Amino acid sequence: MLILILYFFIAIVAIQIAYYLGVFGKFAFAKAQKITPKKIAVSVIVCAKNEEENVAKYVPLLAEQNYPDFEIVLIDDASSDNTLELFEAFEQQYSNIRLVKVQNNEAFWGNKKYALTLGIKAAKKEYLLFTDADCFPTSKDWITAMSSQFTLHKTIVLGYGGYEKIANSFLNKIIRFETVLTAVQYFSWAKAGHPYMGVGRNLAYKKEEFFNVNGFINHIQVRSGDDDLFINEAANGKNTTIAYAPESFTYSAPKTTYKNWFTQKRRHVATAKHYKTIDQFQLGLFFSSQLLFIILAAILLAFQFQWILVLSLVGLRYLCAWITIGFSAGKLKEKDLKFWFPIVEIALVFTQLNVFFTNIFSKPVNWK
Repeated sequence: MLILILYFFIAIVAIQIAYYLGVFGKFAFAKAQKITPKKIAVSVIVCAKNEEENVAKYVPLLAEQNYPDFEIVLIDDASSDNTLELFEAFEQQYSNIRLVKVQNNEAFWGNKKYALTLGIKAAKKEYLLFTDADCFPTSKDWITAMSSQFTLHKTIVLGYGGYEKIANSFLNKIIRFETVLTAVQYFSWAKAGHPYMGVGRNLAYKKEEFFNVNGFINHIQVRSGDDDLFINEAANGKNTTIAYAPESFTYSAPKTTYKNWFTQKRRHVATAKHYKTIDQFQLGLFFSSQLLFIILAAILLAFQFQWILVLSLVGLRYLCAWITIGFSAGKLKEKDLKFWFPIVEIALVFTQLNVFFTNIFSKPVNWK
């Protein structure tokens, strides 16, 4: 039995190394990205529901971007706080702000995709740049950095949306590590010609891409997924690229309690089951190989079976993963995380396993 476990363990290590070096290495070892400004008109789209504190802080940062031709489309999704009043004040203050007021619709009650659709249709520019109401750009050149990656054929741009650091918080390290690992995955697969998701915190595409797939209609019944499900359907190797220059990043405040973060991850995992079959397979294979690597290594070492070989394989896998994560974290300005690997990885793997089983027995809550 132990010899069979050893053979299985060797196969799992091979799969992990193939992911980290063969796939994730496409992003980790890529050259630094240059920004060449493009003279294209951009509509920045922000959808908010009960976000008065965030929009008060972050809308001015968007309005003051250093870009020659852009508008901001603010979508109030039937807020019950002062979000709408703040949007109306910003509309008076900034000439390039356009306001879209969404009333609750019985057919699309509380559906963010319905609100976003109205905002996209209201946008006057052909190139759309999306962020969330609780996000802020890292510089006044965010629009420049994101739009610079558009070309005649590259009409979808995937960006990085990170989370702020909280000192002395292990949960914060797990959250940021998970965010980096997710970004490494969707950046790398996009560079490999097989994009499968993006994040609404930082995402851009030409308006025609939205109408080419009839917007969100094919997954309108799924409350979440206005970003990743749309990209999963609309993106391909020919029309998609990535933006990873530091000026292109956005950040938002992370969850500060495990319960709130766990709820957020439940929504994300529930949405992923609507991905294309091949994408579900590659994501499932990576997670399964992560989990099995930890479990099988523990079993073999507990019985001290071929322990020199097992430790060598464990070291090889962690070396490949650490190098890849280290270079990737450096590109994404998250260098401190490499010093916490693999502790945060182990914590994340078992959290994801908990999320998976929890979602089997109860349905996660979606848009506010």
